[in-house]
Amino acid sequence: MTTQSRHLSIDRSADLNTFFSQLFLRYAQRPAFGHMGATISYAQLDLLSSQFAAWLQHHTTLQPGDRIAIQLPNLMQYPVVLVGALRAGLVVVNTNPLYTPSELEFQFVDSGAKALVVFAPFAHLSGRILHKTAIETVILTEIGDLHPPVKGCVLNLVLRYWKMRSPAHQIQNTIRLRDILKPDAAPAMREIRCAPQDLALLQYTGGTTGPAKGAMLTQGNLLANLDQLRELLLKYTHPGEERLLQPLPLYHIYAFMLTLALTAIGSRTELVPNPRDIKRLIAAFKSFRPTVFAGINPLFSALISTPRFYELDLKELRITISGGMALTHALARSWHKLTGCAIAEGYGLTECSPVVCVNLPDAVRVGTVGPLLPETQISIRGEQGDELPLGEVGEIWVKGPQVMSGYWQHPEETELVLTQDGWLDTGDIGVMDKDGYLKIIDRRKEVINVSGFNVYPTELEDIISSHPDIEDCAVIGLPDAHTGEQIKLFVVPRRPGLTPQIVRAYCRERLTAYKVPKSVEFCISLPRSPVGKVLRRVLREQVLSRHARSDIDADKHIQQGDMS
Repeated sequence: MTTQSRHLSIDRSADLNTFFSQLFLRYAQRPAFGHMGATISYAQLDLLSSQFAAWLQHHTTLQPGDRIAIQLPNLMQYPVVLVGALRAGLVVVNTNPLYTPSELEFQFVDSGAKALVVFAPFAHLSGRILHKTAIETVILTEIGDLHPPVKGCVLNLVLRYWKMRSPAHQIQNTIRLRDILKPDAAPAMREIRCAPQDLALLQYTGGTTGPAKGAMLTQGNLLANLDQLRELLLKYTHPGEERLLQPLPLYHIYAFMLTLALTAIGSRTELVPNPRDIKRLIAAFKSFRPTVFAGINPLFSALISTPRFYELDLKELRITISGGMALTHALARSWHKLTGCAIAEGYGLTECSPVVCVNLPDAVRVGTVGPLLPETQISIRGEQGDELPLGEVGEIWVKGPQVMSGYWQHPEETELVLTQDGWLDTGDIGVMDKDGYLKIIDRRKEVINVSGFNVYPTELEDIISSHPDIEDCAVIGLPDAHTGEQIKLFVVPRRPGLTPQIVRAYCRERLTAYKVPKSVEFCISLPRSPVGKVLRRVLREQVLSRHARSDIDADKHIQQGDMS
């Protein structure tokens, strides 16, 4: 299975543009990216991205180091724009296409972005706040822009007038990406070379503290993580022959780096614009026959809960990767049994470009996130910053060439998490075993303290989700006058008939008394981040808000009783 021929070496002392040039030369005639039946080769990606870079250089005031926001779903346009922006020396700001105007305003203003590439159906949202930002250049693209002309026109019309009837945008002086990519739209691209310490990506994250911040990922950070992953992938892949099915959004750092890492070995990537459309995703599985698949816990669950998925021939699937959130034991076992391919769960964070460690495809240990990537160090520390003995649970600190240079324009926040000698406080709780496998226990700020005992929501969710009648669940902590905090469980039932009493009885059989949820609330769905992570903070705020309203209503009732 192992092959190390025809692979591309990565020169970390160079830059991403040198890497891309070598990549395009090595795999020129291989298909690179596709979606919805169309494909572009590595040679076409080279040509189109250089045309985009040339247009930016000759028809805008943008200079190397300026920021450009990319607000696109998973389309072939994304890699074209990404590579083109980097070739022009710009810093990319990945932006969620579904952001609200206020979220867009914050990110655009904070990053100082001067240009925006936006999916046309969402342009009306950006248009409402652009006058408050420094953005001068707005480039629009539609879903079929890189498809053959007739098919592309049909796709655009269907989406525009049937699937997504979006309001007209009010942005002045926009330009269409398809016009930029026409032959002779601009003179030849000027080659730009960057230093390893130069900024390449501003990736916004809630981080380990406070509101969203831009993690500054340099050319050297991204190249290092690419090289670390390449070294691992070469043991389990055939360069130039792999097929990655990618439904996770490329604006998220997990999907971004995984896709880039597979691209570095000449893989063909099929992009899925809407991962929630399980019917189309299963159809993509059938037609594309992936050798590599990337997912998260809710996506795996949705697939194996769909009868049509059981009809697929998945013999060619050799690597399944999970990240972004905890993978439950029950789901890992079900996926392996159905597909014959174990899920290799990994761990990373935006501040680490993002990958820190990952299970090896042929040595998966369910419940862990695997051994460290090469050149990566981990320190498990106590609350006072002291390093703990092997096997003890503590705070995870990471050091390696992939660790960010800091938070954009937030030196105080940077000092809180990044030491002078390069150690990053991740904000996560974990434990390392004697074989070098890391287990993530939970986020430090989400640990629940019940009568002095630490309770880890992820541990409870993993156990409770194994109940056959539970589709999904989440655990939060709430203030309690007697125990400090109490545990509240949210459950999405798989079928009717489930009751809070049944759920609590199931918990009492499997959990120590102080870990048993004090209350159980059923719901239709759980709030999730764009990549699918349960937003426990939102659940907690909703409950506290309900309690506050109840207290206000009670006060009003008492006051009215006094008046009477």
